[in-house]
Amino acid sequence: MFGWRVYVTNHPEKSFSLADGVVAYRDEYLMERGFGRFKGFPLSLTPIYLQREDHIKGLIRLLSRRYADLFEIALRVLTLLEFQVRRHLADKKQKLSGLYAGNPKRRTHRPTAEQLLSAFKEINRVSVTVESQVNSQIEQLSPLQQEILTLLEIPAEIYTQLGQYI
Repeated sequence: MFGWRVYVTNHPEKSFSLADGVVAYRDEYLMERGFGRFKGFPLSLTPIYLQREDHIKGLIRLLSRRYADLFEIALRVLTLLEFQVRRHLADKKQKLSGLYAGNPKRRTHRPTAEQLLSAFKEINRVSVTVESQVNSQIEQLSPLQQEILTLLEIPAEIYTQLGQYI
């Protein structure tokens, strides 16, 4: 609560100074978040209730080897998405609001990739057929969606032109 972190290591102090320890463990939780994403939503290695530890290890190793490249790419995309938005928010010294469903005015300078992606789940396409020709259009993006695209340096036209191709 006061901004303190506790670091513990079994490395001898002679070979691993306090400064080295802090550098080694700084932001280590980010790696753990990657494993959390690998095990659950959004990369969805859904839980299977196994009793024996060797079965658990075997299943994860099997899935990791088979889909390792896919999981690695997905994890990198999520991490890059977060990094890009957080960097731009820090550069502009601003916070993003509208990501929390129960509290739309709550602001954050460190949004997660999952929050950013969930802001786009309500995009709808409208299709109208006139004389056997189908015209499709994507609904107007919300201000939050437009702001996220701006932070990602993605032109909004990518979404508005999607209706032509879907």
